[in-house]
Amino acid sequence: MPFALYLLGLAVFAQGTSEFMLSGLVSDIARDLDVSIPTAGHLTSAFAVGMIVGAPLMALVSRRFSRRGALLSFLVTFLAVHVLGALTTSFAVLLATRVVGALANAGFLAVALVTATSLVEPDAKGRATSTLLGGVTLACVAGVPAGALLGQAWGWRSAFWAVALISVPAVLAIARAVPSGAPDAGGPSALGELRALRRPRLLVTLLLGALVNGATFCTFTYLEPLATHVSGFGSAGVPVLLALFGVGSFIGVSASGRVADARPLPLLVGGSLALLCGWLLFAATAAHPAAVVVLVLVQGALSFGVGSTLISQALYAATGAPRLAGGFATAALNVGAALGPWCGGLALSAGLGYRAPLGVSALLVALALAVGGAALGRGRRAAAPAAAGSRADS
Repeated sequence: MPFALYLLGLAVFAQGTSEFMLSGLVSDIARDLDVSIPTAGHLTSAFAVGMIVGAPLMALVSRRFSRRGALLSFLVTFLAVHVLGALTTSFAVLLATRVVGALANAGFLAVALVTATSLVEPDAKGRATSTLLGGVTLACVAGVPAGALLGQAWGWRSAFWAVALISVPAVLAIARAVPSGAPDAGGPSALGELRALRRPRLLVTLLLGALVNGATFCTFTYLEPLATHVSGFGSAGVPVLLALFGVGSFIGVSASGRVADARPLPLLVGGSLALLCGWLLFAATAAHPAAVVVLVLVQGALSFGVGSTLISQALYAATGAPRLAGGFATAALNVGAALGPWCGGLALSAGLGYRAPLGVSALLVALALAVGGAALGRGRRAAAPAAAGSRADS
């Protein structure tokens, strides 16, 4: 893989840390800025909404710049708002920085996905995607726990400073290592890219990505109460489980990147079936700590392995939309990241118990399998007459 691809991954690591680190900082922020904890929780919601809206919007805006120029603009903006967030004493200003930071993050990831695949051979999109998304998984393993430790030691502002500092070498390295190029003036128009995004194969792939990611974040969001109330772990064991999930996710994206380009369909079908069985087994054995430890690792690997493969398949399916493909893939993942916890929350509010999010995760993967199976069957039925006609002509 080109060295520039790992530099993009470094920036994605900083951004992934920023996206997830508030889970360990909300109480500290609420106390320091004199707001309630639910109000401080709006910082997370604001970031998620900014990612969903910002991914396609910023991808459109970035068409006016070279890829390197767009990447640097988004990353410098991301860095600057974290400096402002670390300095402000106003919750309203901090909320605004989260929205702007999410827009910059979404734009960067959208352009980075397309840039990453342009740096490798046309048949290596899966490996490039997995390498880039390795930054997100490393954020789960190291960045988020480190942010929580910094917050405990020196206050929540130190975590914001750390994200800004990590972004500095990424800015300098991208300025030197990513090819400059020119704006995509010779490529398809924005309207042409939007038309290309209407292809059924792409739409189905984006829907599957949202469903699988929804299942992942449904359980990930409510892992703490499950672990402490059902599995018998103390509060000190929760960071270990979260880190294990992150380790599994890193293994998943790394392993799938080696297979996704050559054998995507067996990987998606087999991985999704294993994922469904894993969520059901997790629900059945959640009271057994040893089983939980194993399944957190395995489900993290399967979730991110299948999810990263779906992203690469979306990029393969959207060759006519070189900029917007990454934006809509990013938006689909964040729709899932918002949908899953919401569905899990409904199940908890209905009094179904702390195992309920595991059942919701299984249901979302089952729905993905049903949608994917129906689309595959429809595609094969549509291809059969054409194949029969070609045999008759010969």
